[in-house]
Amino acid sequence: MKHAPVALFVYNRADNTRRTLEALARNTLASETELYVFSDGGKDDQSWVLVREVRDVVREFFPPSRGNQDGPFRSVTLVERPENFYLERNITEGIAQVFEQHDRIIVLEDDIVTSPYYLEYMNQAFELYQDIPHVMHVAGFTNLALDNVPFYFTPHMSGWGWGTWRNRWNGYFRHYTTREEALQGLTEEDLNRIQYGGVFHCLNSLDKRPIPWDICWELAIYRAQGLCLTPGRTMVRNIGLSQGTHFRSWSLLQWYEFDREPQQQPLPLTRIDNPKADPAIEAQFAQAITDWGIRYTPLGKVIRYFYKKLKA
Repeated sequence: MKHAPVALFVYNRADNTRRTLEALARNTLASETELYVFSDGGKDDQSWVLVREVRDVVREFFPPSRGNQDGPFRSVTLVERPENFYLERNITEGIAQVFEQHDRIIVLEDDIVTSPYYLEYMNQAFELYQDIPHVMHVAGFTNLALDNVPFYFTPHMSGWGWGTWRNRWNGYFRHYTTREEALQGLTEEDLNRIQYGGVFHCLNSLDKRPIPWDICWELAIYRAQGLCLTPGRTMVRNIGLSQGTHFRSWSLLQWYEFDREPQQQPLPLTRIDNPKADPAIEAQFAQAITDWGIRYTPLGKVIRYFYKKLKA
């Protein structure tokens, strides 16, 4: 089995970057994995200080005194952007660069801590489903916690620790520049499905500039009637939520239901020749994603009630 390279996108968070790299280095397939790190440039003198700290952290994983081959990964390629590309350009151009040499890719950002078996899971998924073209995306994260379902298929993509194949990405991804362009040809019924009946407000991202890459990929998968292979329990944890505090600063009012430790054992996959989304799991997702996974304490519910009243 050929192992997919990892593309890691970093900017100005040295501590998060270190934790992400340390977790990745503990993966069972780390020593057989090529790592590409795309380090965005600073916006001003102050941000450049933080960018250089991040780059120093990355270099710890291939110290020149030991050579590039002596670190925890098969190889490390550090791409240092000379200016601020911003996240969308850094990611889309980085993916394109990796796809010049590889036919599959694993994408991480600088706040994704992985299970030790994450790379095993991703590479097994790539092998099992490489010739089933409507499986377009392999997710490392799930919003659900399914006890008896090791993996499932859904039209919804997760951008926290994910991967795809070159022919899927190059064949379907398009980085839209306006809401009108992104939604061209889609009906109200389509928009309702994409937003799970209105509880998943992902299309609000189309009002941002630049439009985030992930909503563009979500729409590409939907248009292609594609599916995303997703673990029943998360294989990654996002440590960058609310500046890495996991909403602890608001613990009197709310918590984040999806802030879970990644699975600490291998996730067994099997091949399903005609995969489909499960309506029961889709219904669970619609319930889970309500309020973006934020759950409120009794005090939080009271404050939120009056806040909404004031805004009305």
